Amino acid sequence: MPGNNYNGNSSVLTSRIERLLRERELREQRKNNKSSNSRDANSSEPFDLEPRLREGDNNFVEQYLEGASAARDKWEKPDSGLFTQRLLVVANRLPVSAVRRGEESWSLEVSGGGLVSALLGVKEVEAKWIGWAGVNVPDEPGQRALTKALAEKRCIPVFLDEEIVHQYYNGYCNNILWPLFHYLGLPQEDRLATTRSFQSQFAAYKKANQMFADVVNEHYEEGDVVWCHDYHLMFLPKCLKDHNKNMKVGWFLHTPFPSSEIHRTLPSRSELLRAVLAADLVGFHTYDYARHFVSACTRILGLEGTPEGVEDNGRLTRVAAFPIGIDSDRFIHALQAPQVQEHIKELKERFSGRKVMLGVDRLDMIKGIPQKILAFEKFLEENQYWHDKVVLLQIAVPTRTDVPEYQKLTSQVHEIVGRINGRFGTLTTVPIHHLDRSLDFQALCALYAVTDIALVTSLRDGMNLVSYEFVACQDDKRGVLILSEFAGAAQSLGAGAILVNPWNITEVAASIGQALNMSPEEREKRHLLNFSHVTTHTAQEWAETFVSELNDTVVEAQQRIRQIPPLLPVEEATERYLQSSNRLLILGFNATLTEPLDSPERRGGDQIREMDLKLHPDLKEPLTRICSDPKTTVVVLSGSDRGVLDENFGEYDMWLAAENGMFLRSTRGDWMTTMPEHSNLEWFDSVKHVFEYFTERTPRSHFELRETSLVWNYKYADAEFGRLQARDMLQHLWTGPISNASVDVVQGSRSVEVRAVGVTKGVTIVRILGEIVHSKSISAPIDYVLCVGHSLGKDEDIYTFFEPELPSDNIGIPRTKLSDSTKSCRDRKSGRSGSKSSQKHGNRHNENKRNSNSNSSNNNGNSNGNSERRSSPSPDKITWNVLDLKGDNYFSCAVGRKRTNARYLLPTSDDVVCFLRDLARAS
Repeated sequence: MPGNNYNGNSSVLTSRIERLLRERELREQRKNNKSSNSRDANSSEPFDLEPRLREGDNNFVEQYLEGASAARDKWEKPDSGLFTQRLLVVANRLPVSAVRRGEESWSLEVSGGGLVSALLGVKEVEAKWIGWAGVNVPDEPGQRALTKALAEKRCIPVFLDEEIVHQYYNGYCNNILWPLFHYLGLPQEDRLATTRSFQSQFAAYKKANQMFADVVNEHYEEGDVVWCHDYHLMFLPKCLKDHNKNMKVGWFLHTPFPSSEIHRTLPSRSELLRAVLAADLVGFHTYDYARHFVSACTRILGLEGTPEGVEDNGRLTRVAAFPIGIDSDRFIHALQAPQVQEHIKELKERFSGRKVMLGVDRLDMIKGIPQKILAFEKFLEENQYWHDKVVLLQIAVPTRTDVPEYQKLTSQVHEIVGRINGRFGTLTTVPIHHLDRSLDFQALCALYAVTDIALVTSLRDGMNLVSYEFVACQDDKRGVLILSEFAGAAQSLGAGAILVNPWNITEVAASIGQALNMSPEEREKRHLLNFSHVTTHTAQEWAETFVSELNDTVVEAQQRIRQIPPLLPVEEATERYLQSSNRLLILGFNATLTEPLDSPERRGGDQIREMDLKLHPDLKEPLTRICSDPKTTVVVLSGSDRGVLDENFGEYDMWLAAENGMFLRSTRGDWMTTMPEHSNLEWFDSVKHVFEYFTERTPRSHFELRETSLVWNYKYADAEFGRLQARDMLQHLWTGPISNASVDVVQGSRSVEVRAVGVTKGVTIVRILGEIVHSKSISAPIDYVLCVGHSLGKDEDIYTFFEPELPSDNIGIPRTKLSDSTKSCRDRKSGRSGSKSSQKHGNRHNENKRNSNSNSSNNNGNSNGNSERRSSPSPDKITWNVLDLKGDNYFSCAVGRKRTNARYLLPTSDDVVCFLRDLARAS
C-alpha cells in the first residue's frame, strides 16, 4: 500500500508541475504582450506590506477598484475579461482610508500598495477586501453610509469599537505577537495586573477574529477562496472552518515566524497553532519560517511534520514558502518619466564626485538603523581616504511615535548621526543626511537610481522589499546591495548581494569597503543575478501562485485524505443493543477506558500520570451494570500486561485479554495463554538490551517489558530527536537481534514494539472466542458486537474481523484480511497453506467456518515454559454458528483516531464513558 500512496502522490506532483509550467508559459506570453503596451509609470503603487515609505498617485488602483466594482454584477473584469472565481482577501486594514465628513458622508482615499497591486495581477479572479477601515463608527447611520461608500471600491468593512481595537490591535497584536515574532520576546510580567491584561488582550483578539469571520460568512458564496493575512488574524481560519468546513481557506504570514523555542514561551501557543492549522494552505516568505512553524507544531502539539506540511489524524495542512516580490515593471518604467529624470539630474549634481549609500527604513527597533550608522562610522574611522568621497542618505519613516521605546530609538539615532557629522563633517559637506519623513514615489525612484550602495541591516525582517526596489531601479548603474542575513530577502537575493550580520559592526564596515572598491565586472554579475529574480518573481506572480496552490491543495486533499468515519450513532447503537439477545462487547483500555489528563497539549504531557494507567473513575458503576447483564459478555482486549488489567478490572465479571490477547482469563478464573505452540522468544533478551541502550540516550523515553513483547515509547521525549533515535534503533534491530527472528516490528506514532510474528488483535480474537465458547460463557450465537478501542494500525484488523461483508469502498487504511493472518500462523505451525475456504471473505458462512477452524487450531498447545495453562481445546461437537451477526448490529469504533478501519469514531475516552453510561441505563 505504501507504493500506491507513493504513486498517487507522484501523479499529483506531476500534474502540479505540468500546471505550473503551463501557467509560466501563459505569464510569459502576457508579459510579452504587455511590454508593447505597458502601463504609465504612475499607474499604481509599488508593493509594500509595511507602512508606506512613499507618497504617490493611486489613480490606477482607484480606477481598477471602481471599474471592477461596476462590472461585478456581470462577472466581467475591467479589461473586459471574465472572472472565474471570487477571492475574499481578509486583512486587518482595508486598502482604503476613510474620513468622516458628515453624519452620512464619507471621503475615501485608496492607500494603494500592499495587497492591492499584488492582486491586480491575479488572472480570472474577482478580489474583494474585508477589513477594518481604521475608524470607529459607533452609530448605525454612519456604518450604513460607510459600507455603501466602500462597496464602490470592492471593500467590505469590519466595525471594531475603540476598546476592541485597543486590546486586540494595540495590545495583543502589537505588544505581544509582533515583538515575539521578531525575536524581541514577551513583555515582562512584573505585576498580576499585567497577567490579567494579557488574558483580556487574548480574549479581545479571539473576539475580533470572530467578528472578521462573521463578516466573511455573511458575504461568502460557495466556491469562493478566502485568503487571510498576517498575525492579526491567526484565529480566523478556525473560526471560518468551524462555520463551514468546506470553505477554501489560506493564511499567509508577512512577518518572520520564530523558532519553536521562542514560540513556546507564548501562553496561548497551542491555541494559535491549532487555529492556523485549520487552514488548507499556510504560507510564509521563506523556507526557514515554514520550517519553524512545522517544528512548533511537532514539538508543542505533538503532531507529525511531513515534507508537505503538518498532519493531524489523517488531515494534512499544507505548509509552503511563497517569496513575495514587487511590481518591478512599474519601477523600471518610472525611471523614464520626465519628472523622475529631473530628480535624477538634480541628485547627480548635488552629490557629484561622491559615492552615494542609501538606507530606506521604518524607524523601528528591528530595522537595525543604529547598527548601520555605527558600521558607517567605523568605516570612516578606518578609511580616511573616503571621508569626503562618500555620503550616507538615511530615510527613516517615523512609526508609533507615541510609544516610549520608539521615542527613545529616535533620540538614539539622532544622537549618533549628530556625533558622526560633527566628527567627520566639514563646513560644506556632512557624511550622513538623515530624513525623518517619507518620500513620494518619483523622488524615491530617482534616489534608488543614483545610489551606488544600498545598505539593508535589518535585525529581523519578514522580507524587506526595499532591496527589491533598489535592484529594479539599478539596471543602468549596477549598484551593490549589502543585505542583512536576517532579512527574508537574503534567501532570494543572497546570490548577488553581500550578506552581513548586522550585529557584527566590523563585518558591515568591511563590506562597505568591499562594495566601494568592487570591480565593474563583479558588480555586473551580481546585479544581473538579482535583477533576473526581481523581474520574474513579482508581486502579481506571488499572489497568483498562492491562489492557484490553494485551489490545488483543496483538490488534492479531497483525492488524498483518508475518509474520516462518522461519529458513533449513539442512539442507534443503544437501540440495537436493547433489541439483541446475545451481545459481545470488546473494549480497549489505554486511551479508551483510562482517565483523561487535564492538559493533553502540555509539552510532553504529564508523564507520571500517563504511565500509570487507571480506569476512568466514572466507569465503575456503568461497567458493573453491563457486566452483570446475563445477555452481555464483556472482553477487555489490551496491549497492557496482566498486572495492569488485574488491578483495574479484577472486580468485574468479564474476560481480560492481556498483551494483545496472548494471555486470557475470566475474572472468575485463572490466566491461560493463547500463545501459538512452538513460539520462540530467544530474541527477547537481545532486544531488551537495545531498548535499554536507547532509553539511556533519549531523555524522557522509557520501555515497557512485557512477557511476549517489548515497547519503547518516546512520546514524552523531544519529537524530532525521538524520531531520529527510533530510526537508529530500527537499524540496530534489523541488522542484529531480529535479523533472523520470527518477530514483527510495529511502529506507532511515538513508539516501537517488537512482538512475536503474526500476533495482532484480529488474529487472537479467534482464540479468545474459542475459549469463551468452550467455557460456555456464550451459549447462543452472538447477534450484537460492539468493538471500541484505540489500536495501532497493525491491530486494526480486529475491526474487520466481525464485518459480515467487507464494504467495497475503501475506508481508512488498507484492510488486512483475517484469513491472510490466520493462514500465515497456520503455515508456520503445520508447514502447509490454508484451505481455499479460509482465504475467502465476504459472507457469514466463511466467517463461521474460520471461527471453527481457528478454535480447533488451539488443540495441540503446550506450556512453553509458562505456569499458565494452555487455552482449552474446543470440543469438535461445537458446530453451531458462533456469530449470527447482521451488518446493522455491528459497531466498530475508534477512539481519537481518524485514520482507521473502524466504522465509527468517538473523539475521547470521555465520550466512551458517556456511551457506556447510556448502555448501562438502557439495560
